Amino acid sequence: MAAAYRLLSVLMPVYNEARTLRTMVGRVLASQSGLPLELVAVDDCSTDRSWTILRELAASDGRIKPLRHARNQGKAAAVRTAIAAMQGDVALIQDADLEYDPRDYPVLLAPILEGKADAVFGSRFAFSGQRRVLLFWHAVANRILTTLTNMLLDLNLSDMETCYKVVRADILRRIPLRAERFGLEPELTSRLAQWNIRIYEVPISYHGRTVAEGKKIGFQDAVEALWTLLKCSCFDRRFTTHNGYYLLQSLRRSRAVNRWIYQHFARHVGSRVLETGCGIGNFTEFLLPAERLVCVDADEFYAEMTSRRFGHLENVCVRHGDLGDPALHPLLAAENCDTIVCHNLLEHRQDDAAVLKSLCDMLAPGGRLVILVPAHGWLYGPCDQSLGHRRRYTAPGLRRLLEPTGLQIMQLQEFNRVGAWGWWVNKALGRANISAGQIRLFRWLLPLVRVVDACRLGPGLSLLAIARKPAEKLGAES
Repeated sequence: MAAAYRLLSVLMPVYNEARTLRTMVGRVLASQSGLPLELVAVDDCSTDRSWTILRELAASDGRIKPLRHARNQGKAAAVRTAIAAMQGDVALIQDADLEYDPRDYPVLLAPILEGKADAVFGSRFAFSGQRRVLLFWHAVANRILTTLTNMLLDLNLSDMETCYKVVRADILRRIPLRAERFGLEPELTSRLAQWNIRIYEVPISYHGRTVAEGKKIGFQDAVEALWTLLKCSCFDRRFTTHNGYYLLQSLRRSRAVNRWIYQHFARHVGSRVLETGCGIGNFTEFLLPAERLVCVDADEFYAEMTSRRFGHLENVCVRHGDLGDPALHPLLAAENCDTIVCHNLLEHRQDDAAVLKSLCDMLAPGGRLVILVPAHGWLYGPCDQSLGHRRRYTAPGLRRLLEPTGLQIMQLQEFNRVGAWGWWVNKALGRANISAGQIRLFRWLLPLVRVVDACRLGPGLSLLAIARKPAEKLGAES
């Protein structure tokens, strides 16, 4: 796993740190993290010699990338600038004062390099080798904020306000950070929790400084941190710029809705199952009783998430692969699956007919293909575009697509009629995203949704097709 990470990006916001900057930069560059590093240092319009010192240091060491704000914007803004400029696979936030020790980099990076974690917090309150005893009321405020964070986000952190946060760069780049000054800590913590990734804590040394030594955080920053925490956890829950992942995570929390969808085809699921377009495993968990379950997704991150959740089970195999790749076909055909579940995949593919043909070839004689696709072209709107949908289907159109494969259509129906109304409203309002609030509302309305679907009141949001591969070959061989 360590081979996947080639470069560590140390992100250093700098504001009036001329007294400590040379020492801290020297410590960062001398650290033994196990990875080559770059130091992205952002001077936030310092009024002392910090910017001059940064340029001098950068001239003598090519690992330093100095940047400067034209006006003072706060720590969070400096970190955002550093994120945009970083080139590494792992990012570590480092203050420019001497409170945090770069000699802790190996212990901070270890859980990520070992493949155990996606983010690591360095805790000043977990037992460590050294911690300066200082500033009781700052510690009290920290513990209050950390406790509220744990309550609101269902975590068990010991130090939310720590500077030392190490995050996989591919995740960090997709987090929309908007806080100013020291609101960065609760905002980043909230977003990482909402990503539903693996967060670890490790003990670090801490050498706190006094106000006279340059400590800048004060009461107003505690108030800002509290507001940021409440906003991110209760009001603005948009934790990623990845629209598909945002929707999948919102649906993951609505297990009752996923179960209701699964119940539409559960009786057709056999003992050897291939799930194509598995996403992050929202439906995979219902397919786990299968004797053999093979999950495939073209998105490497999705496949990784599903593997992390279920890959340790002996009957589960998770593959990253594109069904358009012919090299993948014999591997999947060799699984001799009697059921293929293809949900929310065909609408993403230009070559949907070719994908269907390959799925038919992989299916064992007598096996069943379960297809879920979005319905009705007139519902196509900004939400479809943001999710990468190329089209929506009609029942006759899906039937025509299936006929050349030789599969026998057993069932073809629309479902989720209440969802169609909500999708149309989003289209009319020009909304490109489905909010977590809308999904929660749908979950609460699920009893009504079932009744409306049973009565077939209106068009459905989705189409479900179940087709069977003829079993003549099986009969001839026997």
